[in-house]
Amino acid sequence: MKLHDETERREWQNPEAILESLGLGPGWVVADIGSGEGFFTLPAARIVGPRGAVYAVDPSVGRLTRLHETAEEEGLENIRIRAGTAEEFVVCEGCADLVFFGICLHDFADQAAALRNAMTALKPGGLLANLDWKKEGTIRHGDLLGPPVEIRFTEEEAASMIGAAGFAIESVEPYGEYFYLIRARRP
Repeated sequence: MKLHDETERREWQNPEAILESLGLGPGWVVADIGSGEGFFTLPAARIVGPRGAVYAVDPSVGRLTRLHETAEEEGLENIRIRAGTAEEFVVCEGCADLVFFGICLHDFADQAAALRNAMTALKPGGLLANLDWKKEGTIRHGDLLGPPVEIRFTEEEAASMIGAAGFAIESVEPYGEYFYLIRARRP
C-alpha cells in the first residue's frame, strides 16, 4: 500500500465536502476518532469556529504532535488533542454533536467498545458518522489505496455493528468512488 500526501488524498477524498454533507456548522462539538495528523480535524475546527470544539483522538503521539503544530500555525485554538484509542476512553460525556470515524472503524481492536464510547460521548440525538472503505480493491494509478480488503467491512456489516450498539441508522450510502458513509443517531 502506498501512503499518500494530503494534496494527493484530496483528489479522491474532500474533507470539507464530507463534513458539510453531515451538516456540520458553527458551534458544534466534534469528536474525530482516529484523527491522525488532522485531515478531518483541521477542516472541522475551521467550520465549527471559536464557539465550537473538536476533540482529536489518535493512538499516535507523533501524528498528534504534527496536528498540534499545524493547529498552532493556523491559529486554531478549538482543538482538544487526546492520545489514546477509541476503545480506551470517552472524550467527553454527552457533549458531542458529532462523533466522526474517518476511515478507521476497521482499525479498532474492539469495535463494540469504540461504539459504546461514541454513544456515551454523543448528546441525545447526536450524530455518528462512519466513513469507511468499500470492501473491494481500491486501485488508483496502479497503487492500492487503503487497508487490505480482508480487514474492511461491508456496508451491511458496519451498519449491523452500529445498530447493535444502540444507534438508530439514518442512512447507508456510497460516498465517492472508494467509500461508503453511514449516518446514525444516538436515541
